[in-house]
Amino acid sequence: MLRLLLNIFWFLTCGVWLWIAYVVAGVIACLLVVTIPIGVASFRMANYAVWPFGRAVVAQPGAGAGSALMNVVWFLVAGWWLAIGHVTTAIAQAVTIVGIPLAVANLKLLPVTLMPFGKEVVDARLLPPGQRPLHSL
Repeated sequence: MLRLLLNIFWFLTCGVWLWIAYVVAGVIACLLVVTIPIGVASFRMANYAVWPFGRAVVAQPGAGAGSALMNVVWFLVAGWWLAIGHVTTAIAQAVTIVGIPLAVANLKLLPVTLMPFGKEVVDARLLPPGQRPLHSL
């Protein structure tokens, strides 16, 4: 129940705007054939950014040099300005006492916003006991 309330409050305060930003980045990235994987990653991140609580980010097994290279391209194409969007919305949320936990959660999204390749978003309840995710809200 708490996750649902946090997700609703998140959606109303910043989730819809972050979702729009990720979708726009994905559409722009899909204009060129070479950057289609970046567009797909952006759409995947849009799904996470709109409704993050109750999910976790875990490392994908076998992600290697290709993921590292795509993270560099991602950062140059979309990652830095999406990160600025997260910081901006975190500042706006931190203005109120009620919004401070959401601002902290927003800042916790920065690592996966800057480097999404080699990571997977999963339902936090499906993780085996004792497996620590890279990021969980």
